[in-house]
Amino acid sequence: MSGALQLTGLTRLHGTVPALADLTLAVPAGSCVAVLGPSGSGKSTVLRLTAGLDAPTSGSVHLDGRDLAGVVPERRGMAMVFQRPLLFPHLSVRDNVGFADRVRGVPRRRARERAEHYLDLVQLAGYGGRPARALSGGQEQRVALARALAAEPAVLLLDEPFSALDTALRAEMHELVAGLRQRVDTTVLLVTHDPAEADVLADTVAVLDHGRLQQHGPLRELYAAPRSLAVSRLLGGRTEVPGTVSGGRHSSALGVLSLPTPTPDGAGVLVVRPEAVTVTAPGDPGADVRGTVVRVRRRGLRALVTVEVTGPGGTTTVDGELAPGEELPVGAPVGLRLPLADRCVVPPAGDAVPPAGVPVPPSDDGQG
Repeated sequence: MSGALQLTGLTRLHGTVPALADLTLAVPAGSCVAVLGPSGSGKSTVLRLTAGLDAPTSGSVHLDGRDLAGVVPERRGMAMVFQRPLLFPHLSVRDNVGFADRVRGVPRRRARERAEHYLDLVQLAGYGGRPARALSGGQEQRVALARALAAEPAVLLLDEPFSALDTALRAEMHELVAGLRQRVDTTVLLVTHDPAEADVLADTVAVLDHGRLQQHGPLRELYAAPRSLAVSRLLGGRTEVPGTVSGGRHSSALGVLSLPTPTPDGAGVLVVRPEAVTVTAPGDPGADVRGTVVRVRRRGLRALVTVEVTGPGGTTTVDGELAPGEELPVGAPVGLRLPLADRCVVPPAGDAVPPAGVPVPPSDDGQG
């Protein structure tokens, strides 16, 4: 049965350095929330505090309203899948999966029957009698996932379990976990550094940077309206144009551009995702700015171009994507369209971001 997880004011200090600072995050029963961030951002600390492997300096972890302070990991109703499978090499696949049942005193035959059920869920039916050391990396992680599910946790904790797999195997595991969520009633808290993985698996995403929650909401919302440079950069944003906001317009080296939503006056950095920028002919009357291509990078069938723009406010660059098959040489003059809806202004680096622990309300369209 799934449980509702509530993290409130979680802080973990290493000496005087905060690995995690005042994190407040709700994970509703049956949902999947991804904690996304670069290395050293505090992601794994969140899982370790939730699982009871470490104690917080301050703050609390509640599961279905029950305060878990002082509760040992094995009695928290949680199971974790780590980056490494950590299987018992001397046991069969079946007995690895049935280990939690055996610890609880379930008879061997019943534990093995249940293990076969969970092996079938992770698409490893028929593998039960094999030694764990005879499996491939992807198969080992499937067994680790089956072992965690066999414990029937209220909360399943995933600590970047697919990061060591190649691209094809990661995609298979993502599809598997997405399917399992429809068949197994559990709450999932996932840690990842991969926005694509968060997009596939999670209902909402919480972005951490330097131990602080930057933003929480559906990933599409974070893409469209990041609240800090850290969020924009982590999600692949490249264009950052410093300037000043006044009366709903942003003034910078790109000129004066209207903004789609009310924005406080003052210093602000305009961010626009490269896939939102349309590269057009230099004479395009609908172009918002004009410039010169200074760099071209291939991305499969597409190409990412960097355009240098010089205006009254100075010189800056804007990144955009070419359509599949389209080519442009360095030095080519171009126009750029920056759709109004895709313009977003965030505070300059080092300025205050919204308080940690305050989530962005989910959008009403139910997408995520």
